[in-house]
Amino acid sequence: MKQINRALRLLLPVAVLAALLSPGLPAQASTAAGAGGGASAVTKLTGTFKDGATYLIQVPANWNGTLFLYSHGYVVPGTNNPATDVGDPVTGGWMLSHGYALAGSSYAITGWAIQSALLDQIRTLNVFNQRIGKKPTTTIAWGHSLGGMITAGLAQQYPSRFNAALPMCGVVSGGIATWNTALDAAFAFQQLIDPSVQVVNITNPGTNLTSALQAAQAAQKTAAGRARLALSSALSDTPGWFTPLSAQPGPTAYAAQEANQYLWASQVDYPFAFALRAQLEALAGGNPSWNTGVNYFKDLLKSPSLNEVLDLYHKAGLSLDADLATLAAAPRVSADPAASTYLRKHITYDGNLTIPVLTMHTIGDGLVVPENESAYSGAVAKAGKSALLRQIFVDRAGHCAFTPAETITAAKTLLNRLKTGQWNDGALTPAQMNTKAAALGPKFNIFSGPNGPVATPPGFLSYIPAPYLRPFNRKS
Repeated sequence: MKQINRALRLLLPVAVLAALLSPGLPAQASTAAGAGGGASAVTKLTGTFKDGATYLIQVPANWNGTLFLYSHGYVVPGTNNPATDVGDPVTGGWMLSHGYALAGSSYAITGWAIQSALLDQIRTLNVFNQRIGKKPTTTIAWGHSLGGMITAGLAQQYPSRFNAALPMCGVVSGGIATWNTALDAAFAFQQLIDPSVQVVNITNPGTNLTSALQAAQAAQKTAAGRARLALSSALSDTPGWFTPLSAQPGPTAYAAQEANQYLWASQVDYPFAFALRAQLEALAGGNPSWNTGVNYFKDLLKSPSLNEVLDLYHKAGLSLDADLATLAAAPRVSADPAASTYLRKHITYDGNLTIPVLTMHTIGDGLVVPENESAYSGAVAKAGKSALLRQIFVDRAGHCAFTPAETITAAKTLLNRLKTGQWNDGALTPAQMNTKAAALGPKFNIFSGPNGPVATPPGFLSYIPAPYLRPFNRKS
């Protein structure tokens, strides 16, 4: 893993890597008590579990009995792994000042830490009860990115311990679908751009990533290369919008869309597909992904990027039919059954909700694409539990690119669902959500840019994500 981390730090800009690890406003350790508004005295507790994971608990003197248990996102192996109890300090300050307790753990391992994360988060609940001496009257699970996946996992596996859940920008398509999708994009890249890269059973992650990045850089300089990169991106539904607070490229601005997809691929997605997959394979004991039986022609027809791919192939004078035939004829990848079983367990979703769940996602997220929400809602609908699920979306590029106001508004919406026993769908309209977020004021309607916080209006919108191209739930 040291080799992977070294390659990431050499090949990725520091700011991009920081954003990858710590989405939103920077706060990977404790919350500053009182940040964002006048909290009373806060009791802060820390400790270490036997497995090496640490925990952080903060309880304000005016605690109202509600605990928010935060699950943090993916931590690249070899980097710092502190306990984290909230996604950003401004949101944390508001929560503490309004009487909410916060808690969260690091996990015993980094990377694809689902197995240890679920246990360590439940241990955090247990130690909260022991050290505070009083059980919460209400416990809400929430988290970002991989932490959103863990949040949904906690709701599925430990529903008696929680009253509600708020997965944000979560990997809620589940582990099998996520890594199968990564394989699809990587497979197209391998077959059409760089045959030297390994897409599974990666033996030298650093070298593999370097090769992929160099090949992508060369491809981006030619019309044919850009068309093929666009096809690879289309098979993972990577959006053509990269920079938060930037204007979204127009629906026919295909060159701009592809340029943004290249940024997602080269700066964010390829490290997972061509290097960090190796850590997952080590945990799973083999390759858990497959593309046997996949029809990439049919998948492309369902992709939101279909017209972009058609346009770029036409302008490059390149045959899309020939490239799709190459993919169809290429030897396919089979999964190791035991490894697939591991990933299915850590974790896929059965949709059988027993507590209210509210999800939130930006529409321009190229690391955890918004189509994850289609996969999750599909599993929930299949289980007949759609009444317990609501999904909200934010009109912004970036991974977990929410303002504190949007996050607080989502939390308050979930709290109101618990208070009233029903969703107030009239209050869940984008107009109502934006009004509530704006009312929190300028301290909370901000987004952290490269030069500091930028005033940012709330961006809730009506949005229906496209179908997930290759969904897989626990009942599949």
